Amino acid sequence: MRLELRRGSLVLAVLACLRTERYGYTLRQALAADGLEMEESTLYPLLRRLESQGLLNSEWREEEKRKKRFYVLSPLGVQLLARLGDEWRAINASLDRIL
Repeated sequence: MRLELRRGSLVLAVLACLRTERYGYTLRQALAADGLEMEESTLYPLLRRLESQGLLNSEWREEEKRKKRFYVLSPLGVQLLARLGDEWRAINASLDRIL
């Protein structure tokens, strides 16, 4: 049950973190700093799926003599994040009343 609850939360967290352009490692660090640790084996497939759904844009760039793939929300991702954020807040408020 904990895994199911966490799965949906991670999508929302990744979208929110990618309002600012990041590459995978810095995204993992940002999530972990806020208490949401995520394995690479979870993160990278999620990033590919979100990109294939048109929610993220990415590009390869060289930084520190290494090629890194940078991700950022697409315009569609920005819209979806706003809607999901509203939905999250409504669900959270309901659960606060129930719990």
